[in-house]
Order: sequence, then C-alpha cells, then structure tokens
Amino acid sequence: MSQNLSRRSALKAGAFGVGAAVLPTLSAFAAPDTVAQTNAAMKKYTGGKVPMKGKIKLDLPQIAENGNTVPMGVSVDSPMTPASYVKEVRVFVSKNPLPIAVTFLFTPESGAAKASTHIRLAATQDVIAVAKMSDGTFYSDTKNCKVTIGGCGG
Repeated sequence: MSQNLSRRSALKAGAFGVGAAVLPTLSAFAAPDTVAQTNAAMKKYTGGKVPMKGKIKLDLPQIAENGNTVPMGVSVDSPMTPASYVKEVRVFVSKNPLPIAVTFLFTPESGAAKASTHIRLAATQDVIAVAKMSDGTFYSDTKNCKVTIGGCGG
C-alpha cells in the first residue's frame, strides 16, 4: 500500500513539474504585442534618439535549427579610450516574451567592445543590437534569424 502512495505522490509531483514548465511557455504566446514592447524598450534605452547605422556588427546565423540556443556575437568599432568608448550594448528581440535578450557593459579598460553568447529565440524574428557610446550617440545593427524548431515558445 505504501508503494502505491509513493508512486501516486511521484505522479502528482511529476504532473506539477510538467505544469510548472509548460505555463511559462504558454505565457509566451499570450504576450500582447511583443514588437511594440521591443520598440518601446529601445526608445526608452536611447531616450528617443534614432540609432545610426555603422560601427556595430551583429553576428547571428540566418537559420537556427534550435531556437533554444542560438549563437550570437556583437562587436563595435571603437578606439576604447577614456575619451571615446562603447559604454553598453543591448540586444533586443522582437518576438520573445521579454524584449531584451542580453546586455553587455564595457569600459575603456575592456580593450575591445566585443562579446559573444547564446540567446534563446521564441520564433523567427529580428534581433537588434544597439550600442551606446560614451558621447551619448547610439548605433544599431539588425539581423533576421529564422528559427526552425524549439525556442521559447516552441
């Protein structure tokens, strides 16, 4: 009898675990207009300034076979001196539940404004890297990544 209770308890715990794992994923589909949220987050980050093209390069595959782990790199052409350097790079995603995928902070001591990581993409979408320079200017680069399977939302 105690064996049945422990098996039953294990099944209940397993069902709870599956439910806890699935609910955040389902909320990704319920997110209101994520593109508008991303645009609002970028506007807040830049203080309403329109980022210029150039200086920043976003490296992202055109096709990601698995949206759960998409390799991404970013580099900014900057002397990285106390007079002129990259302060921060934020990477925005247009269709994920949260608009900011990653933030990189730099100082003149960084030597180079270059970083790489893996990000999660919910679906095929635009990925936008925005660099904030020490003089208050912003630069951006945008890439589209087609997600074939997986991702935040499946």
